[in-house]
Amino acid sequence: MNYASSILGFLPGGRRATGISQLLEKLEAYLPPAQVERVRDAYEFGAERHRGQKRMSGEPYITHPVAVADILADLHLDADTIAAAILHDVIEDTPTAKAEIAGMFGQVVAELVDGVSKLDQIQFKNRQEAQAESFRKMLLAMVRDIRVIMVKLADRMHNMRTVGAMPPVKRRRTARETLEIYAPIAERLGLYTVKLELEDLGFRALYPHRYKVLERELKRARGNQKEFISKISENFKAALIKASINGAVEGREKHLYSIYRKMQNKGISINEMVDVYGFRIIVDARDTCYRALGLVHSLYKPMPGRFKDYIAIPRVNGYQSLHTTLFGPNGIPVEVQIRTEEMHRIAESGIAAHWKYKAGESGSGHEEHDRAREWLANLVQIQEGGSSEEFLESVKVDLFPDKVYVFTPKGEILRLASGATAVDFAYAIHTDVGNRCVAAKVDRRLVPLRTPLRNGQTAEIITAKGATPNPSWSNFVVTAKARAAIRQYLKNLKRGEAAELGKRLLGQALDEFSVSLKKIPQQRIDAVVRELDLLDAQELYEKIGLGERLAPLVARSLLPAAGTEGDPAAHAESGPLMIAGTEGLLVTYARCCFPIPNDPIMAYLSAGRGVMIHRQNCGNLAEYRKQPEKWISVAWENAADRLFASEIKVQVSNKMGVLAAVASSIAETETNIDHVSLLERDGDSSSLKFELQVRDRKQLARILRTVRRMPDVLRVSRSLASKNG
Repeated sequence: MNYASSILGFLPGGRRATGISQLLEKLEAYLPPAQVERVRDAYEFGAERHRGQKRMSGEPYITHPVAVADILADLHLDADTIAAAILHDVIEDTPTAKAEIAGMFGQVVAELVDGVSKLDQIQFKNRQEAQAESFRKMLLAMVRDIRVIMVKLADRMHNMRTVGAMPPVKRRRTARETLEIYAPIAERLGLYTVKLELEDLGFRALYPHRYKVLERELKRARGNQKEFISKISENFKAALIKASINGAVEGREKHLYSIYRKMQNKGISINEMVDVYGFRIIVDARDTCYRALGLVHSLYKPMPGRFKDYIAIPRVNGYQSLHTTLFGPNGIPVEVQIRTEEMHRIAESGIAAHWKYKAGESGSGHEEHDRAREWLANLVQIQEGGSSEEFLESVKVDLFPDKVYVFTPKGEILRLASGATAVDFAYAIHTDVGNRCVAAKVDRRLVPLRTPLRNGQTAEIITAKGATPNPSWSNFVVTAKARAAIRQYLKNLKRGEAAELGKRLLGQALDEFSVSLKKIPQQRIDAVVRELDLLDAQELYEKIGLGERLAPLVARSLLPAAGTEGDPAAHAESGPLMIAGTEGLLVTYARCCFPIPNDPIMAYLSAGRGVMIHRQNCGNLAEYRKQPEKWISVAWENAADRLFASEIKVQVSNKMGVLAAVASSIAETETNIDHVSLLERDGDSSSLKFELQVRDRKQLARILRTVRRMPDVLRVSRSLASKNG
C-alpha cells in the first residue's frame, strides 16, 4: 500500500504534511507493511496531540518529529525507533502520560520516548543542574536501549538545521552544547555522518563570522580544486586496475570544522594545513587494504610520521581504516584513507550499522557494537559517585578521543585517555583491581602509581588483599571511571570506617614531625576543629578519611610554627590567610622570592614552617620539586587591604643625593619602604635593594615604571632568588 496518497499526507484541518509522505516511502523500502502501519498510527497520534502547537519558525510542530524520524529512516532503524522519534516530544510538550504511550504502542516505544524526554516537571536549583540531570537520565536510558541516543542525536540534528529561528542567546547555547556533547557522542558511537553535520551546523551557529571567513578563504585557496581531486583520483584508479584490485576511489575536501579545530589547536594558518584534501579507497578485503597502501606510496611519496594503522588497532568506537598522508602534485599534501566496504559502513553509520544484529546472532560487526555498549555500561559506574554536574563533566572528559594504547602483560590492548596513569590503567582492567592496587610496573620496572602512561608500554598492576584506594589518587587520575570509582568507594565508607582511616592518616602525617597524635593537647585539637567549622574531632577524622581534608595540612595546623635554619624560606613572614586551599593552616610567604597577590604561585608543605608560598619561577624550588607529594594546589583569594613584602633592585649612577631621590620617588606612589641596602658599588654606578610593602602586582608595576623614568636610574627590576641564592 502506498501511504503517500492516503489521508496521512494531511495534518488535522486538511493541510498538507510535507514530510510524512517522504518518510513513509523510505520506510516501505525496508520495513514490512505491518510495521509501516505502526509508524502511521504513531504519526496520527502525535499530530493529534501536537494540534495547534507551532515551532519558533511558525511551522506546525508535528513537522519537527516527522523530520527527526526521517533522519533515522535514512539509517534504516526499526519501526519502534521511528515511532518513538515521532512521539519523542509528546510527554514533554503535551498532557500525554508514558503509560498511555505504552498501552498504544508498547513498552519499548514508551521507554524510548521517556528516555529522550526532559525533566521539566522537577524543580532544580538552576538551569545547569536541570540540563545535567536531563543529560544523565538520557545517557542512563541509553545504557538500557541505545536507540535512545539515536533519537536524541536526530532530534538535535534537526534542531540545528532550523536553529536560525531561535533567539541569539539560545542559538549560541544550543550550538555550544552540540559541539561539546552531542557531536562527540556521535563520534564515540561511530556515527560519522551525523557527527560531521552536527559539527558543521554547530560551528556555523556558534561562530558565524569565523565560519564565513574560513569558508571564503578555503574557496580562495581551492583554485583548480576539481581538477586537482580528479587528477589524483584517476591516478589511484589506474594503479588499482593495473594491480587487479577491485576498489572505489572517492575524493573530498576536508570538513570545515575539523580544519578550524586543527588551526586552533596547532596555531597554524589555512596555508599550513597538511591535509585539506582527502581521498578514500574502498576495497574488498582487509589484506587488500595493505596492498592498496603500497600502491599509493609508490605513486606519491608518503609524509614521515603521518601513517596510522587503525585496522590493527581500531579506535575506541570500532572505527577501522589505514590513514596515510602523501606529498601530492606540486607538493600539496593529501590524506588517504583505505578501508573495506564493511569498515566503511561502520565508519559512516557506526553502531546504527549493527542494529539489525540481535544478541546471540552471528554476523560481523559485533566487536564494534560491544565496544560502544561497554562504554555505555561504564556510564552507570561514572554516575554513581557524584552530582549531575560532575557526571556531565566526567562524560564530556571521557568523550574526546585523545587516547593512549597500553598493553597488559598478556598482550591485550587497553585504550585510555591521554595522560592516564597507572591507577587509571588499574581501574580500566577492573574496579576491584583499582581498589586493591598497591604498586605498578611499566615495561617490567617499578614506577610510582601517578606515572603517566605512553603509547606502546606494557603495564602490570600489583595488588594486595585488604588494600584500599588512596584519597589522594583523585588528584591525579584522569579517566572518568577511575575518578568515579574512587569517589564511590570513599562515599560508601561508613562514618566509623572513614574516621578510623582519617585518624590513621593524620597519625602518619604527624610522624613526619616526630610527634604522636596522643601527645597533641585536646585543647589544640578542639581549636583546629573550631577553625575548620566542624562539630568535633570525630568529624575532623572523617573529613580526612573521605579525602575532603589533607592529613599533612591538618597535621601542620596542630603544631606550633617553628623555623629551621638553612631553609631559604626560614625567615618567611607569617601573615593572615590569603590563600584558598589552606583553610585553618599556617601560611608563610617566602622571602627568597617575595610572592604578592596575582603572582603565579606554588605551595610547599614544609615540616617546620607550615604551607610555604613561593613564586613559580623561584630558583629555590628546584630541590622541592623532587617531592611532588608535598605540593598542594592553591590560589590567591581577595587580599582586601593587606600589604605584602616585595623587593626591587635598582642600579643608579653614582651621584650626590640619588638614594634620597629614588626613595622619594617610591614614596610618591604611596608605598612604604621597610629596608634599603647597598648591594655593590663600582666607579660609575651602585646597586641598591629596596624592601617595600605593596598590595599587589599592579602597585609594584606602578613603582617600577615610576623609578625607571628617573634620569639617574640605569636599571630597575624585581628581585628573584636564584638557586641556593
